[in-house]
Amino acid sequence: MDVTVRDIDGIKRYLMNEGINPSYQRIKIFEYLANHRIHPTVDTIYNDLCREIPTLSKTTIYNTLNLFEQKEIITSLSIEKNELRYECDTRPHAHFKCTVCGTVYDIRHEFPLVTKSVIDGHKVTEQQLYLKGICKNCSRDS
Repeated sequence: MDVTVRDIDGIKRYLMNEGINPSYQRIKIFEYLANHRIHPTVDTIYNDLCREIPTLSKTTIYNTLNLFEQKEIITSLSIEKNELRYECDTRPHAHFKCTVCGTVYDIRHEFPLVTKSVIDGHKVTEQQLYLKGICKNCSRDS
């Protein structure tokens, strides 16, 4: 789902509709993902939100993200070893990671993304396509 809900009341209603108890921390974590399309890590989310919510723990963030992923309202991506990133755009798309600045971009391009839910008798539940290289911003700077 491409989330366009960005206000607190809308996020609260959205989480409730998805069967999630909308605690303050859950609302703020989802709001962060909806408003920061940077494919953040847990550390990024924690460092940005702990200023606003001093009692927030990384455990709460991990548990919240796991719940959101179980409810299929966010996805995680692991472009690099030991680096899990999150986003709330669950539509099929590719990702491009710049090897210079580390930025991860959504790529909406004609790639051979699977359009069938069953291929050769195998049920497709997830697909990921990652590209790496130098982004246009870093290419301009060199």
